[in-house]
Amino acid sequence: MDFGKLPSIEKVDFTLPIDHTATLPLLNKAKNEAHIPQIYIGCPVWSTKEWVGKWYPLTAKEKDYLHYYSRQFNTIELNTTHYRIPDQATIQRWYETSEPGFKFCPKWPQQISHEALLMNTESAIQAFGENITSLNEKLGVSFLQLPPHFSPQQANILEHFIKTFTPKVPLAVEFRHPDWFKSNPEVEETFAMLQENHVGTVISDVAGRRDVLHMHLTTPTAMIRFVGNGLHPTDYERIDSWVLRIKSWFEQGLHTLYFFVHEPDPNTLAPELAVYLTKQLEKHCQMDVKGPSPLPQIIQGSLF
Repeated sequence: MDFGKLPSIEKVDFTLPIDHTATLPLLNKAKNEAHIPQIYIGCPVWSTKEWVGKWYPLTAKEKDYLHYYSRQFNTIELNTTHYRIPDQATIQRWYETSEPGFKFCPKWPQQISHEALLMNTESAIQAFGENITSLNEKLGVSFLQLPPHFSPQQANILEHFIKTFTPKVPLAVEFRHPDWFKSNPEVEETFAMLQENHVGTVISDVAGRRDVLHMHLTTPTAMIRFVGNGLHPTDYERIDSWVLRIKSWFEQGLHTLYFFVHEPDPNTLAPELAVYLTKQLEKHCQMDVKGPSPLPQIIQGSLF
């Protein structure tokens, strides 16, 4: 993910902001609802050839990467759906290839979100919705990334989209226009509308756009897109801060966490940080967390 990428992170303040004032009341209300806390950790891709031999077996074929990925992680940030709507055969193959309990979190197609700006795309919306719901119990939360120029002035378009087209598809919205992170009546009304319609928000943690780290939950499901910097020491410090915040959220009533690890320089490093995240969550949250484990390395022995 190139969004928010900086040539240098030397002067970036990576401190997590405090929670939005609406987050705690939401979680406290959700705490009284029957639920089993769940944690899902994943990456934005599964087709990384460099993982063969460390995270995938040496014998792994490209067609089997998803199978081996789903043995290491229990969710995927499914970005391929942003570029084309998968057909039923593809959906069925994903379903059959992945492990039980795995969750796909598909990104809404750009033809709907970026090209049409959520308007006059009924056929595409219907096709996407029908196909991804074929994932059945393996469908996690889909996420709608709004383009950078989609501002609060277009909130009525978003509201119409949500109320009209998405009742059967679990959804979270990712905002990028800076005005969504300013306190004003239009923004507060939109976030309240999301909460009323059980639509979540995506929280992104990236060096160059600290405003998108808004900490405003509208459902008891948190979706975090974390962008590291090549396993820089601050990546681990940021994970430590996130683990403490997540622990607090679960104590207050959070039901489900989706945490997606990006390491774009290069993305081959994402599992390394996911290992650290998993261990820290298990330690502090006292929960069983599925995360990656490096495969045992075969060491060539000597006859002498």
